[in-house]
Amino acid sequence: MNSWIEQFSHYLTVERGLAKNTVDSYRRDLNNFFEFLGREKVSSPADVKREQITRYLMGLKKTGRAASTISRNVASIRSFFNFLVQDNLIDSNPSQLVKSPRIEKKLPRVLTTKEVDRLLQQPRNDDQAGMRDKAMLELLYASGIRVSELVSLNVTDFSPEAGFLRCRGKGMKERIVPVGSVAVKYVREYLSLGRQKMLKRRDEHALFLNHHGRRLTRQGFWKILKKYARQSKLSDEVTPHTLRHSFATHLLENGADLRSVQEMLGHSDISTTQIYTQITRRKIREVYDKTHPRA
Repeated sequence: MNSWIEQFSHYLTVERGLAKNTVDSYRRDLNNFFEFLGREKVSSPADVKREQITRYLMGLKKTGRAASTISRNVASIRSFFNFLVQDNLIDSNPSQLVKSPRIEKKLPRVLTTKEVDRLLQQPRNDDQAGMRDKAMLELLYASGIRVSELVSLNVTDFSPEAGFLRCRGKGMKERIVPVGSVAVKYVREYLSLGRQKMLKRRDEHALFLNHHGRRLTRQGFWKILKKYARQSKLSDEVTPHTLRHSFATHLLENGADLRSVQEMLGHSDISTTQIYTQITRRKIREVYDKTHPRA
């Protein structure tokens, strides 16, 4: 079955332009599904029946897999068979009528503005690593970009004069994001004083460097964030995405329109952005309950 997965992966990467992490996720799901089909003595996708897909998903449920994991598997399997139908390799999609489990949507963890201030005050700006960390945290909160986008930035992607950032999101889709004056100040300081000391090779274009003078990784940034979250007495649940959620929520709380926030976050579907309106409504309700005499 490996050749089928390779063809499908090529389609996802080249034709649909999906990110490597997403393609890898599809591959893992399908590899597990094909292992199951092997035990079922099924050697070709054309022979797969809906009942077998349902049985596979029930097996995932029995082993304690989360509804979100099962739902992702349904999406992977359905996309794979849609690809085969589209290329006239099979006549119909056996997963078409398979239902995904209902997922309870959890509201993302959001920091208050005071908590954000406390976190951003943690890096000491008296050495190159501190300058870098300060610049990264300020930039992440000022722009709402993903951590993968942050560590992928090159020096030429930052325009301090214009106050904009060019980043490449999922599927390498490029977008321009505004950056506030405070973040611009600290990134400029890092570029002029910190990065020069960390740089080992002149042909290194990465904006944020590690102590080896190479591009900082996602894992490296996670460790840095965890350290400052502990120092600021914040929950262990704080992740790079927490700052992205906080960025979006604080914009909406202060009057930003949903479409603009969608553009800044790089969401292809506005329904993804709408989850933040639930957070702002919840906060409004809390304020009302605390302050109205007849609440």
